[in-house]
Amino acid sequence: MSGYHLAQVNVANFRRPKDDPVNKDFVDALEKVNAAADAAPGFVWRLQGENGNALDIPAGSSVDPNLVVNLSVWKDVESLRNFVYRQMDHVAVLKRREEWFDSTVSRMALWWIPEGHRPDPAEAIARVRFLEKYGPKTKAFTFQEIFAPPDAG
Repeated sequence: MSGYHLAQVNVANFRRPKDDPVNKDFVDALEKVNAAADAAPGFVWRLQGENGNALDIPAGSSVDPNLVVNLSVWKDVESLRNFVYRQMDHVAVLKRREEWFDSTVSRMALWWIPEGHRPDPAEAIARVRFLEKYGPKTKAFTFQEIFAPPDAG
């Protein structure tokens, strides 16, 4: 393609503590959803801890234990879009997100990275903040306004 991959981040805040029984269905679904992502066409990498998910990885400099970061890398926009909106297990979780997460804190961003680069939570949160401050640009964007990779002409 272009020497670039697509990074994506979702930053969300649980309405209740992570280990609250209200969140059980979400936590229980993670293994299946993450396995589906790992096997999805176009998937490259995702942030994960020893338990196979990112729930216990600190979200940048945040000390909020209920803030979670979902960070992954994909070959292109279409691969990510297909997973997000067509993979049944992911769609089932997506439809219920308001049960678990504060909708005023849920944020996402997409951006292009050189192939081989693995973004960390601090970089990802900086992209979300950029998007919130300046709107969609080549540095951070959304599915609603997509920008081409830097050398795509």
